[in-house]
Amino acid sequence: MSSEADQQANQDEEILQDILKGRKFSVADLIAKEGGGFLKGDSPVPKLLQVETEINTFIANYLSDSSGALQMVLQKWVKAEQSILNKHLDSPLSALVEIIEKINQNQELFYELVKEVDFQWSQLTGERPYFQSPGQIAHPDDEYTHESVRRQLAQLLESLKRG
Repeated sequence: MSSEADQQANQDEEILQDILKGRKFSVADLIAKEGGGFLKGDSPVPKLLQVETEINTFIANYLSDSSGALQMVLQKWVKAEQSILNKHLDSPLSALVEIIEKINQNQELFYELVKEVDFQWSQLTGERPYFQSPGQIAHPDDEYTHESVRRQLAQLLESLKRG
């Protein structure tokens, strides 16, 4: 079998020589010839960006969020969690599970998330945000209450664990 591969390589080399006869050889030709195999088998997109993209796509597809404010903020927070993403390069959705659990386990972090989501909602709609304080009853017009965000995160987490 290796003799067939050798024959093919020889034929390829002969064809290349025929093509290049009479042409001036340039540095660009050398770079093209030698550099052609640099990315063979690898994606030109960095692995960390692939992980972020997979997570963001999952969030977009599975987070029930009518105005999109929670989705936008959660995707921004995912991008900021570089250390968690780096631990899960081969299993991106495991990184998302860890990030959501981290938010759910830290009340101050959770309240900060909800506050950012309210602010983002205000930016999207041009309306006044309703910032709910811990222990306070939510305003009736508040789309993103502590309870609603907690429920949305729980549903997203359930989707992650099912899939």
